[in-house]
Amino acid sequence: MSEQNRSCQVFTITPDYDGFDALLLLIQDAFATMDGVIDPPSSAGLLNAAILRGKAGTETAYGVLSDGQLAGCVFLADKGDHLYLGKLAVAAPFRGLGIARRLVEQAEKLGRERGMSHVDLQVRVELTDNQKLFKKLGFAVIAETMHPGFTRVTSLTMRKGLL
Repeated sequence: MSEQNRSCQVFTITPDYDGFDALLLLIQDAFATMDGVIDPPSSAGLLNAAILRGKAGTETAYGVLSDGQLAGCVFLADKGDHLYLGKLAVAAPFRGLGIARRLVEQAEKLGRERGMSHVDLQVRVELTDNQKLFKKLGFAVIAETMHPGFTRVTSLTMRKGLL
C-alpha cells in the first residue's frame, strides 16, 4: 500500500501515554535488525518502558500512527542551539512509506519554532541505507566517531541546517 493510500497521524508522546510497552517493542524490533550488522550494538536493548516514559518527560517525543497502528517514533533532545534526533525507529511493515521523513519534518518544525539552527543525529557507518535516507532528507556528515575499543570509525554525525 502506498503512502498516499494510508492514513498517517503524527502525535506527541507524553509521560501519560499508555502505549510505552508497544513503543518499546517497536524500538527494540527496529534496532534489532541493525544490531546484526553494527558493532558496537545499539543501546535499544537497555531500554524499558519506564525509561521511555522518563525520556518522554525530559525530551520531546513523537509517534506516527498509520491506519491506527504504531508505525514509528522519534525522541528529540533539546541541546540549546539544536535538536538531537534519538531513537528514530520505524516498524518493519512501514519502512519505505515516508514515516521517517514525517518524523524528521516534525523535528525540523519544532526546531524552527524554538529558533534552533540545526538538527543533528548519529548513524552507524555500516547502515549505508540509513545514511542515504538522511542525505536525501538534507542531512550532511559533519563528524566521524570512533567508539572506545575500536580502531575504525563506527558512527557518523549528520546535520541539517534549519536557517
